[in-house]
Amino acid sequence: MPETIEQKCLAKGVKLTDQRRVIAQVMSESSDHPDVDELYNRVSKIDPKISIATVYRTVKLFEETGILTKHEFKGGKARYEELNEGHHDHLIDVKTGEIIEFVDEEIEKLQKKVAEKYGYTLVDHKLELYGVKKKSQ
Repeated sequence: MPETIEQKCLAKGVKLTDQRRVIAQVMSESSDHPDVDELYNRVSKIDPKISIATVYRTVKLFEETGILTKHEFKGGKARYEELNEGHHDHLIDVKTGEIIEFVDEEIEKLQKKVAEKYGYTLVDHKLELYGVKKKSQ
């Protein structure tokens, strides 16, 4: 079973206040990579005393300690997801913000090939594709 964000915090020595614990729990249960505003809306339903500033600081702390990763998104918003050992890429709908996670072996091979072409060994990568959903015909 994968570790929760709360368990990762404990393993990395990140002190969990009650408010950080709520934020960690909500992030662990999220599958849609919420931005800070959405995360704040969710946690404030559980604990209305949590301020948006606390959410910002907590997300930044989790990012700096390698628990969350940040994905820049159009419109100045950034979405956050749990940093996992497994790799996946993202297809992001620019209109709705919907994120589809995927792994494609052909893309993986192509990225390695590009790195090798320029004299590098690929050790990591992040791919984000931005698109607009096609209308049904």
